[in-house]
Amino acid sequence: MLFCAAVLGGAVNSVAGGGGFIAFPALLFTGMPSINANATNTVALWPGTVASTGAYRKSLNGGLLRSIAPLIIITFLGSTLGSFLLLHTRVSTFDKMVPWLLLGATALFTFGGKITRWITHHHIQGGPSVWRIIGVTLIQACVAVYIGYFGAGVGIVMLALLAIMGMENIHSMNGLKTLLATCGNAVAVVIFIFAHAVRWPQALLMVVGAALGGYAGAWYAQKLDPKKVRYIVIAIGYSMTTYFFWRTYLRG
Repeated sequence: MLFCAAVLGGAVNSVAGGGGFIAFPALLFTGMPSINANATNTVALWPGTVASTGAYRKSLNGGLLRSIAPLIIITFLGSTLGSFLLLHTRVSTFDKMVPWLLLGATALFTFGGKITRWITHHHIQGGPSVWRIIGVTLIQACVAVYIGYFGAGVGIVMLALLAIMGMENIHSMNGLKTLLATCGNAVAVVIFIFAHAVRWPQALLMVVGAALGGYAGAWYAQKLDPKKVRYIVIAIGYSMTTYFFWRTYLRG
């Protein structure tokens, strides 16, 4: 089940994003404690984000990277804090938070595209200004904490922040979004490994599955309709949210 979930999650990530809505609940279904499941899911899907970053390397020139250097730095710091917060959260407390985290992430995934398009349409013309970078960096600090703590659906928020900065090239925006997510999750991966929070048999199995799914998804991406895939992911996200609300609060 975990291998199939990883294959599907990797494929979905390569087409429309949202693979975590499949992989994380699958780990919970096996009976793994929620914090270990979150850490294992982060490790399992991280290689896929690294590969995605490499795919955008032509859109990430030196000048662009220098302009968002504060975001990269704050992402490392914020994700470090978020990872430590996760590891110091009681399992029983995190269990109660899981439905709410899934609900928030699914809502971001559902409405984030419209928010990003609205911001892109109404943003102030021109390149990133100093004040906009400062403001966005402060918001990114909160986003980075979320990356280290849970992370699902966070890419939509970062696209909106980059639009606020005045960026218009969608390829550059996607590349920077993926780079920031990769940096944040890299910190989380290291911390989770040293804290012995990762269940390695499951993680290694899912890394292979996610890699195969990501390759297959990229291969067929041009033949698939990303909107239809998004609708499927949204349906899965709300279904998982409903189930975990029932399991956590309503089941006797």
